Amino acid sequence: MQTREYGNTGQQLSIMAFAGIVVKDETAENSSRYVSWAIDQGINYFDVAPGYGNAQNMLGPALEPYRNDVFLACKTNKRDATAARAELEESLKLLRTDHFDLYQLHAMTTKEDLEVATGPGGALETFVKARDEGLVRHLGFSAHSAEVAIELMNRFEFDSVLFPVHFTTWFESGFGPQVISEAEKRGVARLALKGAAHHALEDRGIRVREKCWYAPIEDRDLLKLALRWTLSQPITAAIPPGDPELWQMAVEVAQDFTPITTDEELHLRQNARGRKPLFELASA
Repeated sequence: MQTREYGNTGQQLSIMAFAGIVVKDETAENSSRYVSWAIDQGINYFDVAPGYGNAQNMLGPALEPYRNDVFLACKTNKRDATAARAELEESLKLLRTDHFDLYQLHAMTTKEDLEVATGPGGALETFVKARDEGLVRHLGFSAHSAEVAIELMNRFEFDSVLFPVHFTTWFESGFGPQVISEAEKRGVARLALKGAAHHALEDRGIRVREKCWYAPIEDRDLLKLALRWTLSQPITAAIPPGDPELWQMAVEVAQDFTPITTDEELHLRQNARGRKPLFELASA
């Protein structure tokens, strides 16, 4: 598995991550098997969150034998300092670790998310204190709003931003380029979400795959093009789908990564045309 540098830290991350939601509702045996296979594939970047059901409970024991050799990222969707601290401590316990390599504000979307998390008594206070205490090493956020992502980078020196770098959303709504541009300007590492998504569902209650709230790409050839396109952008790594079968396919595709060509990008533009993007710009 190829690796790329996480910002200017010298830390090398595998270009494809282990999506923690893969082990949600899995058996302990399957969870250990998935983690072991990922390690064998050269994956050293693991991402999880309390919002992924019981994924933390399952990932903790499975990852424990390899913990010292991986980059473990976790998140919180709590916006105030007290709740964020409680969730951080619970996550550390469940994941059987004394620190996270990256801790992130999860799914920052609204102006309220922004103001509460970065204001007095906000979650960002917990983040900074936890870093000072050695409980977390790097600070970041994931964003479902380009506008909120940019403002967060204006307000604080985050180490990384996790956001959609997805061909349909990029081409059909223009969401993505402005986040990459701002992050590059500020030296903030870029981590990608939804690279293997196809388009948004009209009804999230009717899912193609239980662990995907969007329509995932199930065709291997198209999946390879989509992920190669995402990985051809100026990012460090991508987080694949949470469905175990699609996750494994994404990892196998990443093993043979080569940059996207102009003709292949044109094919993806045509494929995206008329599809519903996962996210929109506020001004759209």
